[in-house]
Amino acid sequence: MKEFYQGDIIKITDFKKQIFVIVSKNAFIKATGIFHICPVISGIQAGPLHIPVNGKKGESGTVICEQIKVIDPQARGCNRVDSLAYEDILNVSDAVQGIFEYD
Repeated sequence: MKEFYQGDIIKITDFKKQIFVIVSKNAFIKATGIFHICPVISGIQAGPLHIPVNGKKGESGTVICEQIKVIDPQARGCNRVDSLAYEDILNVSDAVQGIFEYD
């Protein structure tokens, strides 16, 4: 099985042109073999839950943090195409966590 990490930008076989960012913690990925993803879309305005990112290899767009999905990478055919810098991982993680915090 391929190893995936938080902040990896992936493509899924069923969504040839779409990219996604892995938002799950590495410990969760290692323990379960699955992970949570959010889509990365071009041309979307930045906002509290729409975080602009640039991958280390040039992939870019806006992470749509409210569109969290969980996937099994073996069942879905995932491939890593890029990864985020640590600062972008923190920004996306903060936005996702903010959705679930107690008021």
